[in-house]
Amino acid sequence: MFFIDISYFLTTVQGLSDVLMGTIIMAMGVTTVLTSIPLGIAADRYGRKKSLIVGNLLASCSIVTFALTTDSAILLLSATIGGISQAAFNAAGNALLAEKAGDTNRTSAFSLYSFISSSAHGLGGFMIPLTFVLETFGLRGKDAHVALYVLLGALSSLSTLLMFKVSEAMRVHRSKRKRGILSRKSIEILAKFIVPSSIVAFGAGMFVPLMTRWLYLKYGAPDAVSAPILGTSSFLIAFAVLTVPALARRLGVVKAIVFTQGVSTFFMFATPLSPNYYVASATYIVRAFLMNMSSPLQQSLIMGLVAEDERGAASGISAALWTLPNSMSTTIGAALMGAGMLAAPFYLATILYVVSITIFWLVFGKMKLPR
Repeated sequence: MFFIDISYFLTTVQGLSDVLMGTIIMAMGVTTVLTSIPLGIAADRYGRKKSLIVGNLLASCSIVTFALTTDSAILLLSATIGGISQAAFNAAGNALLAEKAGDTNRTSAFSLYSFISSSAHGLGGFMIPLTFVLETFGLRGKDAHVALYVLLGALSSLSTLLMFKVSEAMRVHRSKRKRGILSRKSIEILAKFIVPSSIVAFGAGMFVPLMTRWLYLKYGAPDAVSAPILGTSSFLIAFAVLTVPALARRLGVVKAIVFTQGVSTFFMFATPLSPNYYVASATYIVRAFLMNMSSPLQQSLIMGLVAEDERGAASGISAALWTLPNSMSTTIGAALMGAGMLAAPFYLATILYVVSITIFWLVFGKMKLPR
């Protein structure tokens, strides 16, 4: 709910400018970048379960703070805390999942994980209309949003209890013979992967975090209407990623990534050309589930190519160098939307996606991958 609604909440509900909203989201991303690598290394050395727990508690505090203040300094601090939580959770989560699944089930495990994550993301979109229910109890529109955010933060905090039930199969210790953060082989693999990934991230940042705001500016749709539409796309993504293992077996991991990203780019280009709100929503939904089908494939690819005891650090590095361009371009997208150039973010992103897909295919097209 937070990531679907935050651009609308900070502007339309809290009254902040589009540029300040984009800056706050950028601050969260930059913090994630700065802390992903050290927290990934710490997860490898001191325990990935601990990182998950700390990350979730910090995220809960950040969400509640966003609801309770409009002070820009406090919001930037809260964004910083939120960025740290993302870094801790992402680096430890991917590494722990790969460790427990093993090579045989890794792609299927990441597909199932994406299914659960997308389903929860979709449910978050459908929570936002609960503001209408809260308003029937006498709360004004703004107060209803604040109450919903506080409730979400409380539920997030309580969910930490479930993480104590997760067993960490083994504590990963780096060999004394290794020096540095990563081996040379892992550095080479990451360097080849990060270039196209960062280009896609920069393109996505110009519109994906801002869709509730874009639908409001383009068609006048409030978040209680647009968020369930975006939630629907997450549910479709959830079921789409369940087909990923079969698609990977049929086409191969790299071809499956190129195919899903390539087709999704067409629908992304078509979204701002839509004649009305319903066509735009449907087009964006198709774009979203096709693009996100490639996510578990990419995660499985990286976790399979790097050494087992370097997965936390590798995950932290890849997450950092995805989040940095993604968060930087959010400010650009928000500024373009605020200036009335509502189609520009999609067209710029289309160019970047085509470049990224081409580079990815040239680099990984002939590489032999672990199965």
